[in-house]
Amino acid sequence: MKTAKLVLGIVSIVLFAIITFQSCAAGIGNALSENGEVSGSAGFMLAICMLIAGIVGIATRNKGKGGAFTAGGFYVIGAIVAMANVGSYADLGIWAAVSGIFGIVFILGTILSKNKEE
Repeated sequence: MKTAKLVLGIVSIVLFAIITFQSCAAGIGNALSENGEVSGSAGFMLAICMLIAGIVGIATRNKGKGGAFTAGGFYVIGAIVAMANVGSYADLGIWAAVSGIFGIVFILGTILSKNKEE
């Protein structure tokens, strides 16, 4: 599970850059069309949550379960915020699903690995 946490953390940091650029473009599009949507801002919040979760996941992959639950929590919170605000930025739903899956992997992986040790 340590390797999976490292890989998911690195992928999250790379996705941070992609989601940030897409969210900025969506935010500019929302502002120019004056449609009142906040999908660009929600995408940026998701990107920040994924960055934080990726860093926490990498930094605490060899330690106890608290770091993994924290990273999983950031992934899930980012996914919930993003799913609630999908508008004209349709890719946000995809990134939210990816973030939710990463969160589930972190949380369930930690729970299952602790059960094997007992």
